[in-house]
Amino acid sequence: MFTRRVPVPKEAVDMIWGHCIRLMNRMFVEGFSLAKKCSNEGRALMQLDFQQFLMKLETLTDVRPIPDKQHVEMYVKAYYIGENDLEQWLRDHKEYSTKQLHSLVTSGIGAHLSKKSRQRLLSVVDEIDKSRR
Repeated sequence: MFTRRVPVPKEAVDMIWGHCIRLMNRMFVEGFSLAKKCSNEGRALMQLDFQQFLMKLETLTDVRPIPDKQHVEMYVKAYYIGENDLEQWLRDHKEYSTKQLHSLVTSGIGAHLSKKSRQRLLSVVDEIDKSRR
């Protein structure tokens, strides 16, 4: 509607869409990280919600590739990773905030681990946090 009244170059419109999509995708990860517990059904719903968002987005804009799409998909897939692989995943994916990584450990696979194993993974998150400072 705005572009009908004021001519805006397509490049500018696409740039604005790109920034908005990137922010929305970051908000998906932030929202998923707020989950206190995450069951198999909850993980499936995370994926379904994100896929629905992507389908609606395709009808609104022709910006491709979708900015930060992989950022969301990688985070949701991390909920399916086993204990041994999660430690390496945490070390490899420092693009997520400490709070988001902490949430993965406590509400993801960590919810089903022994206290000792969970503490070990949380210490990896703390180590990552200290290396950022």
